[in-house]
Amino acid sequence: MYKLILRPLFFLFDPEKVHHFTFSLIKITCKIPGIASLFKSMYVVEDPKLERKLFGLTFKNPVGLAAGFDKNAVLYNELSNFGFGFIEIGTVTPKGQVGNPKKRLFRLKEDKGIINRMGFNNEGLQASIAQLKKNKGKLIIGGNIGKNTQTKPEDYTKDYLECFNALHPYVDYFVLNVSCPNVGSHAKLNDKDYLLELISSVQKANKTFKIQRPILLKIAPDLNEGQLDEIIALVAETNLDGVIASNTSNNRTGLKTSEERLNEIGNGGLSGQPILEKSTQVIKYLSDNSKKSFPIIGVGGIHSAVDALAKIEAGADLVQIYTGFIYEGPSLVKKINKAILKDF
Repeated sequence: MYKLILRPLFFLFDPEKVHHFTFSLIKITCKIPGIASLFKSMYVVEDPKLERKLFGLTFKNPVGLAAGFDKNAVLYNELSNFGFGFIEIGTVTPKGQVGNPKKRLFRLKEDKGIINRMGFNNEGLQASIAQLKKNKGKLIIGGNIGKNTQTKPEDYTKDYLECFNALHPYVDYFVLNVSCPNVGSHAKLNDKDYLLELISSVQKANKTFKIQRPILLKIAPDLNEGQLDEIIALVAETNLDGVIASNTSNNRTGLKTSEERLNEIGNGGLSGQPILEKSTQVIKYLSDNSKKSFPIIGVGGIHSAVDALAKIEAGADLVQIYTGFIYEGPSLVKKINKAILKDF
């Protein structure tokens, strides 16, 4: 139904407007008596064999929703009805910000991809907390945190700490988003010395809480082997809990979309099928060269159960979808979980 009727209809309109419309539609629909239970019966796969225990948390299944979809934590309770094992909210910044000028979200239909330059648009820390207080405890929630666009380089860490300390009681794990290509002063966020400073500061803050949250680092898919070796060394040096591989890509090679259309779209991070192999290669490199010494959440281009299994085979402990959810619909989560059980 989704691919035959809903997707062709949705794809007639502006992607960002459709995103907001879909949110409202899901929110309203799930308030109708019996609909949430109907969605669960259609999409949720429950089996103890799907459970994954990582960094002190028990995930009902290894398929999550990546950050960027539910930026302001307004839909995670409803989205739990579609079979996800965990949902990552954000990226959350201390202050609300409108992000980059529109249009800033583009479909590459021929490539089953998306280019976005949203620029961390979100309603801010306090708005997310207000929504997270409504958590019904249905599944694990991750908090993806970043800095405000206008923040000066000397205050980057302060932004991350503000988000970390305030969100700590409301999320189950944290992701330091330092690899989004759509924010200013991107270079410093990928400097190893700065990452050491940032991670150490957040870990120090973590120790002030009675219950400590796992901290993960989200990295870009465009890193070379030398840079990936630095990530492995960084994880070992700081005892980070894990890595999310990967964020969106700046690379445009091999796309079916015309050069003219790509120039018309302009800059932004590429997600979806075009980055499938690249992100899987990053996972394999990290897993092989670290001798599987830390957990990896695999994300990037998963549009089928086969894609998800490839990432798990490469070394991912959990997987996340985003663009695949938009192109393939909610049945994708069920298909992946069923394939994992069949492969068990």
